[in-house]
This record gives sequence, C-alpha cells and structure tokens, in this order.
Amino acid sequence: MSLLVTGSIGIDTVTTPFGVSEGCIGGSAVYFSMAASYFAPVRFLGVIGDDCPFDLRDAFRDKTVDLTGLETRPGSKTFRWKGSYHGDMNEANTEDVKLNVLGERPPLFPDTYRDTKYVFLANTAPSLQMELLENIDHPQFVAADTMNLWIENEREDLLELLDKIDMLILNEGEARLLTGQKNLVTAAQDILKMGPRVSIIKKGEHGSLMVDSNGDCFMLPAYPTTVVIDPTGAGDAFAGALMGYLAKIGKIDVMSIRNAMVYGTVAASFAIGDFSIHGIKAVELSRIEDRFDFLRKVTQF
Repeated sequence: MSLLVTGSIGIDTVTTPFGVSEGCIGGSAVYFSMAASYFAPVRFLGVIGDDCPFDLRDAFRDKTVDLTGLETRPGSKTFRWKGSYHGDMNEANTEDVKLNVLGERPPLFPDTYRDTKYVFLANTAPSLQMELLENIDHPQFVAADTMNLWIENEREDLLELLDKIDMLILNEGEARLLTGQKNLVTAAQDILKMGPRVSIIKKGEHGSLMVDSNGDCFMLPAYPTTVVIDPTGAGDAFAGALMGYLAKIGKIDVMSIRNAMVYGTVAASFAIGDFSIHGIKAVELSRIEDRFDFLRKVTQF
C-alpha cells in the first residue's frame, strides 16, 4: 500500500554526553522515511530553503523514497533546531528553534500522491496537517503526531484534526497535557473520545502503550540496547517503522498494530545508536528482524 509522510526537514545541532553533532540532517519526515522505507515505499512531502547544506536525494539514494514532493524554496531558509540531552537523555532540552520555511505555506502537493492510502502527518501545525490531508482523495488509514506547542496554543485546530484521523502517536508528557490525566491508560482512553480509534503513547526508555476503541490495551517495553548516543528522531523512527509495516501488510487489526509497534521499537533502538540519521540509515533489514525476534522472546511469559 502507498504510504505518505509530511513533516519537517531540519538542520540540527545536537549535544549529548557523547559529543556534539553540528549542522546535521534531521527532521521528523526524514527519520520517519528512513525507518518506513525498510517495509514499504514512501512518498515524501516536505520543503527546504535554498540554504540547505545537504543533498536529500543522496541521503535516500538506496532507499525506496519518492522525493517528488520535496520542494526547495528559493529565498527561504531551512528549519533549524538546536538541542541537548543530559542525564538519562529521556528528554531533549530545546535551546533554539528557527521555523524558517516551516512558518510559510506548506509544500506543493504532487498530483501523483493523491491516491495515497496510508498517511502520516508528522509534527507540524494542526491547521497545516488538515490542509495537507485535504489533498488526498480516499485515505484508508491516517496517523498523526503532535507536540506541546500545538496542544497549548492551537488546541481548537488540534481537536478538529483528531476528529479526522485514525491514530494519534505522542509522548507521555504530551498525552498528559492534552487530556489533563496523570494516569497514562486513562489519558490514552480519553484521546479516543477525541476522535482517533487508536492512541499510542511513547514512554522513552520505558517503552510504549497502545489503547484502541475496541478496548484492547498493549504495553511494550523498549528494546534493551546498551548503546544510546543520540535520542533525536527515535520517536519518528518508531512511527516510521510502525506505519511502514502497516502499509506493507495492508491490514489494521490489533495484532497487526502490536507487531507494528515492535518494529517501531526496534527501529528506534537503531536510531538512538548514533548521531543524526546514521544509526537508522546504515542498518540492514536482517538486523531489524533479529531484534524483532529477540524482543518477542524476552517479552513472552
């Protein structure tokens, strides 16, 4: 099944206890596409300025990613993010953000993308997410991400978006802020009342939680990796592998979503193993499958 992602392409500067990666490639759509491409072809929709220092076509050269929807906008500047991680590295400290081109109109939408069946609206303003969704004729399954900025400042638009999607993926802090609930199971259930039929809450090193409208609940630990270099993009890699797997099998049921979450967890475990996209970009599918089998084995009882 066809899979479309729209989201940010960024120039990141990241500091962790293991060093500094300055002016590296980042952005939600980039990490998502790297992970998703192991399972299904990806249609990429995003915009950069003419100051972008890296070649995205080269970055995706060996991946099944259609860059027809990549727009380079003359006279605009690429989104930039600067952040750092300390201690257990569970949360990023944002030191500087320049929206630049992300504060302008959305990228041009190719006609060849209109028949997309699986859609992921990566983190951006909910009004833009809805505008982009309107370009797709008959989507079969739509998932989205969000963040504190939109929950606090564009809540009305966000609630309108939630009524149009099938799945919301967000972290535990965002889930608590959105719902006002401290208990994450209750928060996940409250999200379902807002429109989606599946809610997934990411809990960093403590794994993830899924609740759906049929009453199913699934909790999955993180992959027990000993190598954590840079957590940036882990959540996007999780979403990418999850949606890539669902698009590959073309089926949405509780077992499919559970398996998809395991693949997402495995993809995130590779993403955190190096700076920027290098951890997820270099891995082979056989290693992803090995970690999938290992995680299934260690969670059985």
